[in-house]
Amino acid sequence: MTDSLIAPHGGELILNMASDTEQATLLAQAQTFPHITIGSRQLADLEMLAIGAYSPLHGFMTQADYLSVVNTMHLSNGLPWSIPITLSTSEELANNLSLGAQIALVNDQGTVQAILTLEEKYTYDKHLEARQVYRTEDKAHPGVNVLYQQGEVLLGGPVRVLALQTQHFAQYRYTPTQSRALFADRGWKRVVGFQTRNPVHRAHEYIQKCAMETVDGLFLHPLVGDTKGDDIPADVRMRCYEVLLENYYPADRVILGVLPAAMRYAGPREAIFHALMRKNYGCSHFIVGRDHAGVGNYYGTYDAHYIFAEFDPAALGITPMFFDHTFYCRTCDAMASKKTCPHSTDQHVTLSGTKVRQMLQSGQIPPREFSRPEVAQVLIESMKQPIA
Repeated sequence: MTDSLIAPHGGELILNMASDTEQATLLAQAQTFPHITIGSRQLADLEMLAIGAYSPLHGFMTQADYLSVVNTMHLSNGLPWSIPITLSTSEELANNLSLGAQIALVNDQGTVQAILTLEEKYTYDKHLEARQVYRTEDKAHPGVNVLYQQGEVLLGGPVRVLALQTQHFAQYRYTPTQSRALFADRGWKRVVGFQTRNPVHRAHEYIQKCAMETVDGLFLHPLVGDTKGDDIPADVRMRCYEVLLENYYPADRVILGVLPAAMRYAGPREAIFHALMRKNYGCSHFIVGRDHAGVGNYYGTYDAHYIFAEFDPAALGITPMFFDHTFYCRTCDAMASKKTCPHSTDQHVTLSGTKVRQMLQSGQIPPREFSRPEVAQVLIESMKQPIA
């Protein structure tokens, strides 16, 4: 780590990965601990806790932090934090757990992933969390649906992570310690992070390159944890990023990494969450586009921009870069936005997601003004699989 890079959230990276010696000791003891099986979201959370991406968290939230985050978007110590990081279980299981006990968290194959030291167990109001975090109680919202399926009791306390899940995209799976070292090696001080769960099209490329004009480098950081079933699979998205960077970006000014976190689809709150994680990875700036982390019609088009005004910029510590909806204008003969283009919408090349999918499924490459042909070709190849 270097003084020239932005400090992690809270001042230091909190690494919750057990040392080799500690792992051996805890694994030997774990067979005597109560076991709780956890799902893919909590496994992703454990990885983020292990590597320091969730700094300053030491584990799953206790009640004071949970309520403070749900109601005020700050931890109980006053630091900005917008998404609860929790571990749930059933009342029956919780009744058999003693405070201070060590609990083995295991995956669905029974492999011990982490040890939780139980500080608190507490009930919570799922509907309150849904209203505050997701701005809706509608179970059709993917994040709310996951919340409603959780157990009735939350377990809080620090974790020591013993193992991580299969490391897909290992060559791109930089920890915050590693990404900071990469930025420092390149002499980067001002680094802009870009979050995506979709293939990058020309509008994304335009705002990334606008941002790159004012900083030292771009950290293209797609999320590869759980997403909705109809989102493009992570391996296809990664191939799209690879061909795009190969052909259209300066290699010395872009680093491609992956974010192992699960997608919450929490819109404005998740924009803050995504920014804070990139701060831990060493980004000084973060691109916030139209309807960041949105889904359906639950959020206003620019609510993810407005929410940043609710935080003290010094406490947040990372600089948001807001971008309007962008498009190709035939009259301007360039990429543009409402801020820069005076022409009518019939001059703008915009395609709905449905239309793009139909074109790709039929083997048709969308207009160059919308998508780079190399990216479209990757997507077409991926859609050649027989429809079930």
